[in-house]
Amino acid sequence: MQRRLCCVLLCLLPSLHAAWAQSNKVPYTQVNLQNLTDFKPTGSNWKIVGDVFYDLNKSGAGNTKSGTGIVVNDPAKSKEHLLTKMEHGDLDLELDFMMEKGSNSGIYLQGRYEIQLFDSWGVKDPKSSDCGAIYERWDENRPEGRKGYEGHPPAQNVSKAPGLWQHVGIVFKAPRFNEKGEKIANARFVKVVLNGVTIQENIEVTGPTRSAIFQDEKPTGPLMIQGDHGPVAIRNISYKSYGIEPVTLTKLRLSAYDGKFKSVDELSALTPKREMDIDVLAHLAPGSRDNFAGKITGTVHIPRSGQYFFDLKLRWIPTEVNTNVRNGAGELKIAGKKVLGITTEDGGAASTNVNLEAGDYPIELTYYKNFGLWYARSNDILLSVEGPGVQYTTLNQIIRVEEPVGEISLTATSEPVMQRGFVNHQGRKHTHTISVGEPGFTNYTVDLQTGEFLQIWRGDFLETTPMWHGRGETQLSVPLGSVIELAGKPSLALMTDKNAAWPDSNTTYTNLGYDIDPSGRPIFKYTLGNASVRESFAATDEGRKLSHTFTITPGQETQEIWCRVASGNDIVEQPNGLYAINNKQYFIELPLKGKEKPFIRTTAQNTKELLLPVKATNNTGTLTYSIVW
Repeated sequence: MQRRLCCVLLCLLPSLHAAWAQSNKVPYTQVNLQNLTDFKPTGSNWKIVGDVFYDLNKSGAGNTKSGTGIVVNDPAKSKEHLLTKMEHGDLDLELDFMMEKGSNSGIYLQGRYEIQLFDSWGVKDPKSSDCGAIYERWDENRPEGRKGYEGHPPAQNVSKAPGLWQHVGIVFKAPRFNEKGEKIANARFVKVVLNGVTIQENIEVTGPTRSAIFQDEKPTGPLMIQGDHGPVAIRNISYKSYGIEPVTLTKLRLSAYDGKFKSVDELSALTPKREMDIDVLAHLAPGSRDNFAGKITGTVHIPRSGQYFFDLKLRWIPTEVNTNVRNGAGELKIAGKKVLGITTEDGGAASTNVNLEAGDYPIELTYYKNFGLWYARSNDILLSVEGPGVQYTTLNQIIRVEEPVGEISLTATSEPVMQRGFVNHQGRKHTHTISVGEPGFTNYTVDLQTGEFLQIWRGDFLETTPMWHGRGETQLSVPLGSVIELAGKPSLALMTDKNAAWPDSNTTYTNLGYDIDPSGRPIFKYTLGNASVRESFAATDEGRKLSHTFTITPGQETQEIWCRVASGNDIVEQPNGLYAINNKQYFIELPLKGKEKPFIRTTAQNTKELLLPVKATNNTGTLTYSIVW
């Protein structure tokens, strides 16, 4: 029996169009960290705090501040695990964690299957015991040296330093059982993302991993944080828990039209050229590849009442919007009500949230295409949905055999590697950049045209497939590791005094190219007003730090030269003398014997800046600091 859309949708229809661009997916459920009420009773080793400090260089020197929002483990008090009252099957989990130096912990899905948390900072060849690994299973009956088995190390090590916040996302599929309670499918880690990098994908786990609290397997179980090994801090725990009944799209029928169109409304007055049953969302009718329209009708099954997120993409409309080239449009109706529309200005994609009761609804998808563009070749339609207990799913997607393209990548194994090219930074394409990869998995990008220090990342160097495959459509080089985007403003500036606003760009900056030092690293050369500058970077401490050095000859320059070492929402000096940037996203290390004192100031935008003056001795000034992450 078909159900009607609930009244919430009907009331919102007049204002839906304005809200489409702001629609979000179904929100995550937050675990309350104001207290421990969302967890089962545990030991005295777990407590709620407002802030935590772990020393970068030594264990056992951590401390906390009172407050809420962070749960911390101190195994010196007791060694109990932390288990949620919530029990889950399929789960999408997100959380932040911080490791003490040398510490060890773990996240156990259903209390049985562990993703390892470990201080793996700087590890070159990660094992199944390192951070982000799927920990091994264990069998005492196996031969010595082979008791541990089925461990899966991370694809690459993108772990941050002790004392910094790290982020992990886990998509987990629970084991499946038949009516008799017999297991018919193993648990699976669909994806594990550490600090923005996919490190595990589609890994099957045949049973509980070592040190699990349950040795049996069930459809559900609690989330567990290991508490018997080492100190760890956790914050921002959120999840989406899924059932096993999906949204389905059935009884699809395509009415196809030929010609050029200005609006999907034109189709209601036309007779289709052909009609056909289909089972995938695509314009499958024979005829013109570029001058067509279609109306696809069918039935969508909604398994549970609640808010559903619908995401529609017409892939022949390119994401780079060109309002002078209007090649198509489309709209989606559910139960006869328009819920979604796409125009050229939308870049071929739109999404919205719709409140639906459980049941079956008639669905209608109309669209047209007037011509093709060489850089948007596909005629596919993608309709995806997410809802209460329903994981984000693309419905009735056509599967095409595409030309296999091997990854064209650059690695830095024994010496620094440089690559000129285009780079995306904060949503803008920079066309005059150089990226440098260090053998210690420490990498960075500089904009040579403006002198801006754009980004750093830990892990593998660059994928250059978009630069070199085919016509190199985007021409981008893409970092393969965990990226920290910096502000993208000049590192040096001429200022009348320390309170002058930092410039967005240097009008007196002139690029003079770069030299190559004996180790293969670039030394950037430029002038800033009447001052001459040589700027260089080097990985230190076996790749754990990136040293940034300026050598400046003021010449006839009369204004003061300042270096903006860092900027962020906050900058806080730590007990060990390091400066934590952006709520412990990374550290800045200044020389212990530096003559000039750092200056932290608040900008007009209420952000923070860490500045250092550059003082010349014998007509030369040198400044060095290190980024630690």
